[in-house]
Amino acid sequence: MLRRPFLRAVRNVHQSKTLKSALQSKVLNLPETKVTRLPNGLRVATEDSGMPTCTVGLWIDAGSRYENEHNNGVAHFLEHMAFKGTSTRTQTGLELEVENMGAHLNACTSREQTIFQAKCLTKDVSQAVDIISDITQSSKYGESEIEVERGVILREMQEIDMNLQELVFDHLHAAAFQNTPLGRTILGPVENIRGIKRKDLVEFKTNHYIPPKMVLAGAGGVDHEELVQLAEHYFGTSCGQSDFSGILDPCKFTGSEVRLSDKSMPLVHAAIAVEGCGWVNPESIPLLIANILIGNWDRSHGSGGNIYSKLAHKVGSENLCHSFLSFNTCYKDTGLWGVYLVSDGKSLNDMIYSVQEEWNRLCTSVTEEEVSRAKNLLMTNSLLLLDGSTPIFEDVGRQILNYGRRIPIPEMEARIDGIDAKVVREVCTQFLKNKPLSIAAIGSVDELVDYETLQKQMC
Repeated sequence: MLRRPFLRAVRNVHQSKTLKSALQSKVLNLPETKVTRLPNGLRVATEDSGMPTCTVGLWIDAGSRYENEHNNGVAHFLEHMAFKGTSTRTQTGLELEVENMGAHLNACTSREQTIFQAKCLTKDVSQAVDIISDITQSSKYGESEIEVERGVILREMQEIDMNLQELVFDHLHAAAFQNTPLGRTILGPVENIRGIKRKDLVEFKTNHYIPPKMVLAGAGGVDHEELVQLAEHYFGTSCGQSDFSGILDPCKFTGSEVRLSDKSMPLVHAAIAVEGCGWVNPESIPLLIANILIGNWDRSHGSGGNIYSKLAHKVGSENLCHSFLSFNTCYKDTGLWGVYLVSDGKSLNDMIYSVQEEWNRLCTSVTEEEVSRAKNLLMTNSLLLLDGSTPIFEDVGRQILNYGRRIPIPEMEARIDGIDAKVVREVCTQFLKNKPLSIAAIGSVDELVDYETLQKQMC
């Protein structure tokens, strides 16, 4: 295992008196993330920056991963139904109330979480929490509304089928996590959407919309004690009954491929990946740095774009693809780490081989200079992503659900600083060398080299 050298490096960093002093001074200038757990298990987490606006909302550990083969799609369907009227608000009344506040109400469903959020003026926090509690606890799920929303979701599925990047990633998950919840789509299959009934929605909500799986998060102009009181008032009596034990069944990674041939398409959209790691795995930081070293590129950058990425230099000078994007997708206990690319059939294999060559270089000869540059970029990107109350709200909610706390920026900086080229090489060797590949490709895939040959390149 490679955790020891990584953790030892972090300990060495913390032993530096100079760094400790620097971190302490930074902590004094950063808003505190406060967390309170109610007796029923719901957590309230805030970062109060004193802004006149804020983002508040509910994070729920209830995505498509918690579904089975027969009800796949119900979490997303349930999210849609939350806006169709409650026992105290009609759909029209809800829409008018939000509009009169000048607020924005939104929701989304991922493979592991469902999020309901409102961006509003600080003075309207109480009303926003009232609305969010109402739509998540008291939605009516009327039969006529279910039928209307069924059609909306079916049309949404058609739109996703036309989004080639989303389609490739869905097939990549299916190839990588065969016959497991992570291998299924968030929206579910058409036959499930056509068959979902009110009792399916109520059952999923009863089992998963429960306080121990919820975080009420707030960022911007949000007073922590006020939000705790609101949580006690609107969610404090919620108990919920669930047969969920809190322990997820593992989703085993399987090396395999999916090829969808469409000779009418001029380009091939493809993704190639290995198994990554979960949120709490200490190797996640070196993998993030390696992800930045791979980088991204498209033709608008020219041959000199993204100078930090050696792969970008190569594909730009040799015209190997139209674009590529490295990705690092984390779940609770596993992940996907790889590259999404768009290329014509003639250059496709050369592009994939180039990706694999770069992966091999990360395992053997990545330099301290490259790693230092990538570390700086990772820290910069992390901070830039926290510009505004909504990104901070998302960061707070996600981290409380995945880590049980929010990692302070100085601590994250210390973790990043503790990584050197040797650690990156060791971690990349652990995750890339002789590891199974998963591939998904759509388009003129007849020229794509066979899976066995690509797998041999991982040695």
